Amino acid sequence: MPAIQIIILLFSFLLLLCLSVIILLYKKNQNLQEKLDQERSLSTDLKVELSRQETLLQKESGHHLEKLKALEDSRAQMTAEFKNLANDILEQKSKAFTESNKQNIESILKPLNEKIQGFEKKVEETYDKEAKERFSLTEQIKNLQALNVQISQDAINLTNALKGENKTQGIWGEMILERVLEQSGLSKGREYEVQPSYSTDGGEKKQPDVVVHLPGNKDVIIDSKVSLTAYEKYSNADNEDERSTFIKQHVQSLKGHIKNLSSKSYEDISAVKSLDYVLLFLPIEGAFALAIQQDNDLFTEALNKNIILVGPSTLLAILRTIQNIWRFEHQNKNAIEIATSAGRLYDKFVNFVENLEEIGKHIQRSQDSYEAALNKLNTGRGNLISRVENLKALGANTKKSLPENLLSKENEVSKTIEPTTISSEINKNTSSNKNSGKGNKGEVH
Repeated sequence: MPAIQIIILLFSFLLLLCLSVIILLYKKNQNLQEKLDQERSLSTDLKVELSRQETLLQKESGHHLEKLKALEDSRAQMTAEFKNLANDILEQKSKAFTESNKQNIESILKPLNEKIQGFEKKVEETYDKEAKERFSLTEQIKNLQALNVQISQDAINLTNALKGENKTQGIWGEMILERVLEQSGLSKGREYEVQPSYSTDGGEKKQPDVVVHLPGNKDVIIDSKVSLTAYEKYSNADNEDERSTFIKQHVQSLKGHIKNLSSKSYEDISAVKSLDYVLLFLPIEGAFALAIQQDNDLFTEALNKNIILVGPSTLLAILRTIQNIWRFEHQNKNAIEIATSAGRLYDKFVNFVENLEEIGKHIQRSQDSYEAALNKLNTGRGNLISRVENLKALGANTKKSLPENLLSKENEVSKTIEPTTISSEINKNTSSNKNSGKGNKGEVH
């Protein structure tokens, strides 16, 4: 009996224990069922929220596409406007620079053209004058011959007045010499001097009748000698014996003048750069020719003493030659000066052309730099205008806007709203939703 009771008691205890376990499991099941219902409800809410976010994302994507299309249209319009504006500015600057260069070139070339024309005119006038002078030289020689005949006749007519007075004869010879000098075209005081006074190294005074200057610091001394007494007697003699006697006296008189002139030693004058000879001027052409005809060695004898006998025609020809030498000397100096001035002007013009080319190079470099800066500003990946406009589009607080003419060349407008930006916004929204879901779970729990 006691054993059966114990068994019954144990059985009862086990039954109660099973009932308790069943009750606990039922309650646990009820709790789990409630939690499951809550999770299902939360899952439904999350699906609704996800659907709402997807709908919102589609709407945002459509909105961004519309904005992108608007930006593309705006970019095309601004590109055209900026291109037109840049072309207008470049055309205006180029036109202004061209006008300025044209004025500068004209201001430089005009004096050059005037000087070249003046040079051509001067050269033409010089050669025309020289041609006319050469043409008139024959006429002048003919006139000279007639003048020599007249001078000789005048000299014969003056013979009676000059007889026996050596001083008067000398003054008359000097007068004839100066007349020939005046007809030669030489300038007194510049190209010849009359009776200049010099001193030798020994202090001796020398006074030649005429000193004619030559180019190259050379001089020619002319001394006038008149021998009319014997010549006049020869001209008036009635027989050959008297003429022979008087002509010999005339030749001896000339030889005396040659000896006297040689003894003056004009070569000792240091201030005169004389040539190797002195010109002895005989003012009567007939007397000079008669003496040479009578004594063929007279000219050679004079030449051996560094003296050259000249009459009016011979002296005038020599002086004319000297005058032409001076004229060519002056022309050469003028031509050298003109050539030097033209050379300097040409060098200056070459320097101007080089400077002009250098300006062109600087302009080209400036144009290249301008285009490079412009490309950095509004073209290429990540250009500055697109970046700052992207900041403004993203909501940057601004009070001003860029000029419309700068919002033009955006080759990569799609970079203004990059796909990574949209992805980052979606990820941000998703993460925020997850965080909010976790918060809700905590509250349920």
